[in-house]
Amino acid sequence: MDIQRKELSSGVFLNYLQSDKFKTACMSISLLTQLDRDTVYLNALLPHVLRRGTVRYPDMESLAARLDELYGSAIEPVVRRIGEIQCVGFYASVPENSFLPAVSDVLRDTAALMGEMLLTPATRAGLLQQKYVESEKEKLSELVRGRINEKRVYAITRCCEEMCCCEQFSVGRYSDADAIDAINYQKLSKHYRKLLQTAPVEVFYCGRESFKTVYSIFRDIFSAMPRGEIDYEIGTDVRMNALEDHVRLVEECMDVTQGKLVMGFRLGECMEEYDLAAMLVFNTVYGSGVTSKLFCNVRERLHLCYYAGSFIDVHKGLMFVSSGIDFSNFEAARDEIMAQLEAVKRGEISDDELNAAKMGVASDLNAALDSQGELEGYYLSRTLDGLVYSPTEQAALVMEVTKEDVMRIAASIEPDLIYFLKAEEGKDEED
Repeated sequence: MDIQRKELSSGVFLNYLQSDKFKTACMSISLLTQLDRDTVYLNALLPHVLRRGTVRYPDMESLAARLDELYGSAIEPVVRRIGEIQCVGFYASVPENSFLPAVSDVLRDTAALMGEMLLTPATRAGLLQQKYVESEKEKLSELVRGRINEKRVYAITRCCEEMCCCEQFSVGRYSDADAIDAINYQKLSKHYRKLLQTAPVEVFYCGRESFKTVYSIFRDIFSAMPRGEIDYEIGTDVRMNALEDHVRLVEECMDVTQGKLVMGFRLGECMEEYDLAAMLVFNTVYGSGVTSKLFCNVRERLHLCYYAGSFIDVHKGLMFVSSGIDFSNFEAARDEIMAQLEAVKRGEISDDELNAAKMGVASDLNAALDSQGELEGYYLSRTLDGLVYSPTEQAALVMEVTKEDVMRIAASIEPDLIYFLKAEEGKDEED
């Protein structure tokens, strides 16, 4: 699968992937903007409000009826964070025209409807409708407030917030509920118009239709988009070193029966020589999957935790280790997590461990070929990274990674912050 990329209009790019593997086509529109605590909540809310209605289809009922006419095509709002770039827009799934009656052109009609949601939303007196803004505010605010109920995710979020407290990355995809509650429809309308004029736009298509046809469809849609000076100065601030010269500790007490230990690391100087394949293999050797050192040693052999795993943000240059532990095992689990990282740095990696890691990463990359959603996310991320490797090509690079490559990544990593969510004072695990 070779992707084609071409500019549709000022700052709007089409990424085209031809595939006859699926009975549906997928397409997405992503507006790119710098992650900023002053606007992140506006961007997070916007696509949900735009999805409520257009000039021609002013409410959810008429939109749903139109999508039914389009053989059950689906259009959903999407909000993502890739490094310190916020991506907002829509994702659509469309039945392939070749499986429909000859008179149908569902792809063109669905793309046009998605364009209407973006460019001609339902308004009143030129402003986004207040009732839609208020309704979507309430839903998004509840979603953000509800994050505390999932303690595993909450602990990771809190570790990231504290570790990146001086960076925009700490605000996440949605900001906080209080900021969302403060949004009014006038402010959101003003921000929407600014975003249309200044944001770079990435359009993605994967399906059977020809490049010429897809290009024509989206060129027509974006010909009416108001554009000003495009803000291409967006990117991610990658910090190589920890904020302090010592590992910071943040403890928080809640009514929990299991401790949540999250350790945050900086990937360090290896980010200067960006080797994605080596980073992915290192992460799998160290802490991702059932063959990793964290799983085999910290969890299975020493029984220091209920779960333990690592994941990396290759855009921001961060790694997190997340684990669930008995409160009394905090120091032992912390020390062993660090000990396993030191073991990787020393090259204590067996051939079986390395081969299993490479096979696992390559398998995951190749599995993306079986999912249009995975392909869309993969290519958007790679576009922002400036990389052009397909999943198959990336998998081939993974298989060439050596033990020395993994050791080099490990040697670059340094711990930054430890976050521990524990029981409230006066309560123990038996309570």
